[in-house]
Amino acid sequence: MGIFKPTMYKKNIFEINYEKLKDMGITCLVFDLDNTLGLIENERCPLKTKKLIKKLQEDFLILISSNNTKKRITPYLKDLGIGGESLSFKPLTFSLRKIKKKYNLKKKEMAMIGDQIVTDILCGNRFHIVTVLTDPLGTKDLKITGLNRKIEAKILKKYEKRGLLERGKYYE
Repeated sequence: MGIFKPTMYKKNIFEINYEKLKDMGITCLVFDLDNTLGLIENERCPLKTKKLIKKLQEDFLILISSNNTKKRITPYLKDLGIGGESLSFKPLTFSLRKIKKKYNLKKKEMAMIGDQIVTDILCGNRFHIVTVLTDPLGTKDLKITGLNRKIEAKILKKYEKRGLLERGKYYE
């Protein structure tokens, strides 16, 4: 069950202690898109998110890894001036492997940030990089995500019983 536990858990991307990540040697932040950087209905990157990402680019390489389509992520990539991978098929790790190779990174320099335990966190943990779980920004999800949320609820219930992870009890 430890494979689903994130390194850190925060309410959203604005609450993450990026200085701590920097101190840990992280130089590349790989963000999920939907319900992490923006709501599913946001066609473009929200201004508040854009400002944060621009500030983070001073210290980090910022990328997106999304299970969504190229059409969906392209407006965000253009708005933010960053690279990314669509159709990542997380929790499979090939998008992270591709990013690692393309940008000549070491795993110890990478962090995966996302709102889903069974995709984002599992992907990052399977790839042996730092993982940061955030709460979803909204309640609207893609249809396939509904199934993931049911699986996630069962995992969270087991983790909560063991005192390992509970929604709303943030840690770093």
